[in-house]
Amino acid sequence: MDSALVWFRRDLRLDDHAALHAALRGARRVHCAFVFDRDILDPLLAEGARADRRVEFIHGSVVELDRTLRAHGGCLLVRHGRAVDEIVRLADRLRVDAVFANHDDDPFALARDRQVAAALRADGRSLQTRKDHVVFERDEVMTAQGTPFSVFTPYRNAWLKKLAPFYLKAYPVERHLAALAPPADDAAVPDLGTLGFAPTNLAELQIGAGERAARLALEDFAGRIDRYAAARDFPSRKGPSYLSVHLRFGTLSIRRAAALAVDRIAHHGPDAEAARGAQAWLGELVWRDFYQMILAHHPRVVEQAFKPEYDRIRWADPAPLLDAWRDGRTGYPLVDAAMRQINRTGYMHNRLRMVVASFLTKDLGIDWRHGERYFARHLNDYDLASNNGGWQWAASSGCDAQPYFRIFNPMTQSERFDPDGAFIRRYLPQLAGYTAAEIHAPWRASPARQREAGCVIGVDYPAPVVDHAAARAATLQRYAVARDRAD
Repeated sequence: MDSALVWFRRDLRLDDHAALHAALRGARRVHCAFVFDRDILDPLLAEGARADRRVEFIHGSVVELDRTLRAHGGCLLVRHGRAVDEIVRLADRLRVDAVFANHDDDPFALARDRQVAAALRADGRSLQTRKDHVVFERDEVMTAQGTPFSVFTPYRNAWLKKLAPFYLKAYPVERHLAALAPPADDAAVPDLGTLGFAPTNLAELQIGAGERAARLALEDFAGRIDRYAAARDFPSRKGPSYLSVHLRFGTLSIRRAAALAVDRIAHHGPDAEAARGAQAWLGELVWRDFYQMILAHHPRVVEQAFKPEYDRIRWADPAPLLDAWRDGRTGYPLVDAAMRQINRTGYMHNRLRMVVASFLTKDLGIDWRHGERYFARHLNDYDLASNNGGWQWAASSGCDAQPYFRIFNPMTQSERFDPDGAFIRRYLPQLAGYTAAEIHAPWRASPARQREAGCVIGVDYPAPVVDHAAARAATLQRYAVARDRAD
């Protein structure tokens, strides 16, 4: 093959890049491109969302990727337009034989890729795609009957059984970089303002974009991974990996992430107590593959319940209480602190994602789709498959979801996972005057104690919008229609 074009999407790195490696090995000259896709960005601007942390993260990662390519004699051709037009136009102008890209099983991405492939084919070119975003995808881990799994535990067992060093071996991109096409005159990366967006608080939050930041984050987590299982559920501790945004946009290779866990397990021995952290982290990566597989085989889950009987539920009118949930004004401190975290930072601790999702669907009785869409708009690491899977898990409508009768008690969750109230105080400083015993349910304090704490419930902080016990009873009644259907 004389020449090829590599189309970067959710894989903004040079290291261990499947499509780039295939193009460099298969073509004499390789061009690289990225498109700020107006089919994605224009709807954000139409909503008035000029300050979007994800767009700024992507922009910073693209700037770094271009800089890295230039250091190796190439460049990144950056366009702002509709990807379905710009990629075909670039392929024609550069006279490439093929366009290389990595798989993306988001239904929007699949439709876009079909359109690009058809246009390229009409010009005598091809779109060649590779697996890169997951360890195992689509049909690689199936039941003994050759059907997709719908329960996580047997999927995880089959996933772990299939895992071998081959699947985590990094693609040696650096060996073949001499094939990069030299820089072009029109390869400058447009600034955020040109794209229609403005800077956010990403720098203030110390969320670094690009491959170098991802590498540093992985190194930092490597020093903490042994404590991951014990620390990950406590939002005031530095327990999570904080790698999700890098895995989402591909500034970090999934193979590098999984290899860290596998190597640490091998170092300690699979039965060692010290290996529990790495095993728990690897389990989270298996969940990630699981939800990607579910989306690939069941794209209807984007709008429908995985278990169809759960679409029979008559959800409560969201109007009175949805805004209180969104704004962190429910009167339940852990829920409100979590919502203020996502609103302020674009991040939410994983344990809290489950708590607030359970609260929306089972305390407020609001359709999980409202919450899923809100997370989709605000999470820096938003990924359709994982976000949808997590929300349907919480709502009991998804594959291998929590039972309908499992309803998180927000006070119990608060007492268990934020026992001294440190996380609550960070995002709800008005509650700082309450003791660790009081802060999880401050409305239970006497009026005199509330005044002493400097925060009167119903005046300085909302009273609970629902009674948890009554809401639980209402949820069991609401879910009866789905339960009876399932039985």
